[in-house]
Order: sequence, then C-alpha cells, then structure tokens
Amino acid sequence: MRTDPSSLTTVEFAALARSIASTARQLGLAAPGFRCPTRILGVDRTMRRFSGDEVAGIVAVNVKDRPLAAVVADMIEGVVMLNQLQPTHAAQVRGALWNSLEHTSADTRHGNDHPTTAHVA
Repeated sequence: MRTDPSSLTTVEFAALARSIASTARQLGLAAPGFRCPTRILGVDRTMRRFSGDEVAGIVAVNVKDRPLAAVVADMIEGVVMLNQLQPTHAAQVRGALWNSLEHTSADTRHGNDHPTTAHVA
C-alpha cells in the first residue's frame, strides 16, 4: 500500500471503494457509497445518512495531497459510522477491513488480480 502524500487516481479510489464495500457486505454490514472530494472545503471526510428502512449513506473523502493510509482510514471509519457500531464490534470491523485490503494488495502484487466473473440470468 502506498504511503506517499500524492493523490489517488480515480481508478485507484474506485478499486478501494469496491473492496471496502464488498468486505463490509461480507461482514453483514451496510456499505456506503464512496465519492471524492468532499463538498466542504477544508474537511477530509463527510458522511450523509439517508433515512428509511435500510441503512444507507454516502462517505465523501478528500484524496488530494493526503497519504493513502489516511484516505483508507477515513473510508473505513465511514463504514463504522454508517453502521453505528459499538466500540468492540467497530474495532473488529476496522481490523477485518484493513486485513482485506492487505490481502487484496498482496494478490495484486503476485499477479492474482483476475477479475471476478459475474453471470446474469
């Protein structure tokens, strides 16, 4: 995982968002939509929650001139906030999300980045 303070590309941000959202759903959590940048100048992360029967929301993150770890941490925290997790469960989810990204990163480095095939009936 990169740590330099350069901006993520749109493709990199989208890949992170898909990975985090997929893992959140696998953990039985609601996955927010992710976007960048935030609409509020000077704020690194914002979240909008939608009212209704299902948990839904959008997490906006600034990526420009921020370390990758800070961007990822904001995206993961958005999942925790959206799902209103209690501290112990929140810590477990954070760990699972970070670990899933490390495995994804390792698979990509070793050439195991084959796209998932989806079949539509």
